[in-house]
Amino acid sequence: MSDLRDAALSSKAWPFEVARAVAKRYEAGPPEKGHVLFETGYGPSGLPHIGTFGEVLRTTMVRRAFETISDIPTRLICFSDDLDGMRKVPDNVPDPDALRAHLQKPLTSVPDPFGTHESFGHHNNAMLRRFLDTFGFEYEFYSATEFYRSGAFDEVLLRAAERYDDLMAVMLKTLRDERRQTYSIFLPIHPETGRVLYVPMKHVDGREGTITFDDEDGREWTLPVTGGHVKLQWKPDFGARWAALGVDFEMYGKDHSTNTPVYDRICEILGARAPEHYTYELFLDENAEKISKSKGNGLTIDEWLAYAPTESLSHFMFGKPKTAKRLYFDVIPKAVDEYHQQLQAFPKQDLAQKLANPVWHIHEGHPPASDMVVSFAMLLNLASVAHAEDKDALWGFIRRYAPDASPETHPQLDAAAAGAVRYYADFVKPAKVFREPTEQEAAAMRDLAERLKDHRGETDAEALQSVVFAVGREHGFEPLRDWFKALYEVLLGASQGPRFGGFVALYGVDETVRLIEDGLAGRLAA
Repeated sequence: MSDLRDAALSSKAWPFEVARAVAKRYEAGPPEKGHVLFETGYGPSGLPHIGTFGEVLRTTMVRRAFETISDIPTRLICFSDDLDGMRKVPDNVPDPDALRAHLQKPLTSVPDPFGTHESFGHHNNAMLRRFLDTFGFEYEFYSATEFYRSGAFDEVLLRAAERYDDLMAVMLKTLRDERRQTYSIFLPIHPETGRVLYVPMKHVDGREGTITFDDEDGREWTLPVTGGHVKLQWKPDFGARWAALGVDFEMYGKDHSTNTPVYDRICEILGARAPEHYTYELFLDENAEKISKSKGNGLTIDEWLAYAPTESLSHFMFGKPKTAKRLYFDVIPKAVDEYHQQLQAFPKQDLAQKLANPVWHIHEGHPPASDMVVSFAMLLNLASVAHAEDKDALWGFIRRYAPDASPETHPQLDAAAAGAVRYYADFVKPAKVFREPTEQEAAAMRDLAERLKDHRGETDAEALQSVVFAVGREHGFEPLRDWFKALYEVLLGASQGPRFGGFVALYGVDETVRLIEDGLAGRLAA
């Protein structure tokens, strides 16, 4: 264990770097609360998207890294801001017009358009928890509605009333002149309409813990700041929540980064130490636009899992969190193959390399062995040429290529074969565009077909790749990648593809010869 801890204390893997910053908070001794608290927040204004999952996953990776270098117990809270008023109706819900009458009501007071839960907020919270449970996260779920109404937040809310002027001074510096005239850190929830009101305060009584304001009809009200009668604006809420819970670490997207000093100062005014933070770059859809819960653009977790295992998504989330990522269907095959490449490399690595390997963080230090004797990319190409409609069509080729493999002995490969067939049908098949070869390409392909017919040596991937290379060089392809691009475009209907020798080994020499003959005869392009 000491060797592991020593290696973790010097590892350059980003979860360990962040974990070391958290550990520095308690160099002098453990916290009075007896644990280090990690938090992740969720705004349930729409259906949870894959970026929300990524935030919890990455926080969990930091948490596990911290547990490797420290003996202090940890907790992870997933906090839902479900007392927020619904500011707009999401595009991706049934009968959106029916929700318009409930604008500005807390999300837990808005009827569930799906008809399955107590409210829209409860529905979206359940969706989030289902997603997180799919991945086996260890977390505690907190609802802002319960947090405010139960009294758990009362002490900090009363302190906010006492220190109202100091908190307002922080916030007013961040606002335009016109916004300053009406801004308050407190948002009353109207006792009659139930709507969250954005109105100025006439008086804040720090001693009594009350606020006085006029509603939209000009009627004056006085409400206690406790018990769920009032909520905080989102920026003060961020810092106040840190203070109330004693949060030690929270990560969030780059769009929050400019607010970090505000969150920190709010927390400090309310009597607590600001947590460590980590900002990550945003996720983008296929058009390089930020993915959004309300728009429903980009990928959902369920869409990813229709084609690939959960671990491949975790691998995608691990890599370069400070770099913006396109999160669309075309990233899935690469993520699957890179995940298995890392699994295959893990047993041969030394301890420092293992701690830098994403699979250590995905599997909490105990990754399984990979049984992927055929890559996902290769399975896609096999599905393409075999016109496969189910995974059984691929297994006939796989067994010939790897006689010891079967769905029972290679469950990861079996699942990948099923995912590859679905992915091919949905994305590859509709986009396939074959062309006829040029004269140079046709001559080279005829030569390749003859050499494959006459080939009497080994039929493994490397031996067959050498044959393909030799043909390309002898027919004057410069650069040589143009030769492979021609093979892909003429025979596979794509501009890129697998190592062609490996493809021949998997698909079969005779079958590849027939494929080349079909390409030369124009049958594929037709």
